[in-house]
Amino acid sequence: MSAASRAAAVWQRRQVLRTLVVRDLRVRYAQSWLGYVWTVLDPLAMSLIYFVVFVGIFKRGDVGHRPYFLFLVIGLLSWQLFSSSVTDTARSLIQDARLVRSTNLPREIWVVRVVLAKTVEYLYALPVLVLFTVVYAVRGEVHFNSRLLLFPVGILLQFVLLVGVGLLLAPVTALVNDMQRVVRILLRMAFYLTPVLYAPSRVPEPWRLLIDLNPMTGVLELLRAGFFHDELQWRSVWVSLVGGVVLLVVGSWAFTRLERSVLKEI
Repeated sequence: MSAASRAAAVWQRRQVLRTLVVRDLRVRYAQSWLGYVWTVLDPLAMSLIYFVVFVGIFKRGDVGHRPYFLFLVIGLLSWQLFSSSVTDTARSLIQDARLVRSTNLPREIWVVRVVLAKTVEYLYALPVLVLFTVVYAVRGEVHFNSRLLLFPVGILLQFVLLVGVGLLLAPVTALVNDMQRVVRILLRMAFYLTPVLYAPSRVPEPWRLLIDLNPMTGVLELLRAGFFHDELQWRSVWVSLVGGVVLLVVGSWAFTRLERSVLKEI
């Protein structure tokens, strides 16, 4: 079955996919007293910590655009989506092994459902971003521009990127026991190679090229473009677009090739 046919099969089961996403969200919030608060508490707490470290202690608020706290919130909300999606999609086939084996659903649906659920959580957190944006706008520190229209494009590009990564990692993790530990280590390294705490324009050569080759760099550029006057780094955006499509194609191919082996293993 071709990649297009498998994508069409997932689309035909979109009602099932929706049910699975709703179930995931209900389970996540039902098992927590604070529920929705946890969605925003972690990135806000980390934003505060990094703000104190860079601005309060080291007096280096110039590593990112100003207002730096808003810069951090946008980056850390996006990174939380990326990190949690990669972690959960990697083990998505293992967690629901019984359903994966016993149902005739397209197996890609178990990966897509995780990314969708995490994206919905991200959207739930956006009102907090809006609140901080309004506060800084009232103080005259934020001046919106037409590039704000690129914000949903950044979300869509990150969704494509995460589905591609998930399709690649899910079958490999099911076949290789140590892969979950490897993913955790790689995510820690990737955090510092992703311009979450700093702007790509502040990175000197030759490290700048390494940062620009990170697909998440272009995503963050699109998400932040409408809030700050700094020039949009289109090179990073194009790298992210091409990288997202390539990862989606490679992930789909790898998932198809390894599917039978995964079903035998789980």
